[in-house]
Amino acid sequence: MASYQLYRNTTLGHTLQESLDELIQCGQITPQLALKVLLQFDKAINNGLATRVKNRISFKGHLDTYRFCDNVWTFVLSKVEIRDVQEVSNIEKVKIVACDGKS
Repeated sequence: MASYQLYRNTTLGHTLQESLDELIQCGQITPQLALKVLLQFDKAINNGLATRVKNRISFKGHLDTYRFCDNVWTFVLSKVEIRDVQEVSNIEKVKIVACDGKS
């Protein structure tokens, strides 16, 4: 499975990067070690989402744009209805980025 860096843009990813930057500035770790930690984070989050998450949702809406570049699909939808087992949510705009998990 490929390890994508998409999840570095989450709150958890940003917090990890800020903490690593602070440790580098204090001289407690090297930039090379920080990079290894980020690569391990990428692997762990991708593996965890692929193997541990069992929830499913369905959604429908109006497809505004789509793009396929470098094995990555990007969809922008408007007036989206997202359905979970117990809940229905209506959202004005959604952007979905989907990467091929098989490599």
